[in-house]
Amino acid sequence: MKAIAVLFFLGMSFAAEPAKHSATYIDHEKVAAEFVKGGTIYGGGANYKVLASRRDAAGRPEIHAKDADIVYVLEGTATFVTGGTVTGGENAGPGETRGGELHGGESRTITKGDVIIVPAGTPHWFKAVTAGPVLYYVVKVR
Repeated sequence: MKAIAVLFFLGMSFAAEPAKHSATYIDHEKVAAEFVKGGTIYGGGANYKVLASRRDAAGRPEIHAKDADIVYVLEGTATFVTGGTVTGGENAGPGETRGGELHGGESRTITKGDVIIVPAGTPHWFKAVTAGPVLYYVVKVR
């Protein structure tokens, strides 16, 4: 009791104040609308954003220099490649490379319920959609 009184007297209080956070709610209609074409569900985070992504066919190899991708598959099946080397890619914005060819890497089949985490700087590619469309959330973390 004396220690608490001394700390309070010195102007130091270690009692936790209630957190003043606000949650962001996105209703199911907006989420469903974004899955129709693929788009950003939430982009207001200082170091993250959430995308509703849709893949009907193979994509192009890509590398994000600063963003990690956390992918959660909701529907469909695809061949997804990570690692290797991209050649012939083009600058698609600051720290973003897309296109060209991906040589090497690890190929895996991803399907409903799978999660794959692609660290920043890692080449990756939806090589093929084998049962689609593939609907998936991507959380981009910087």
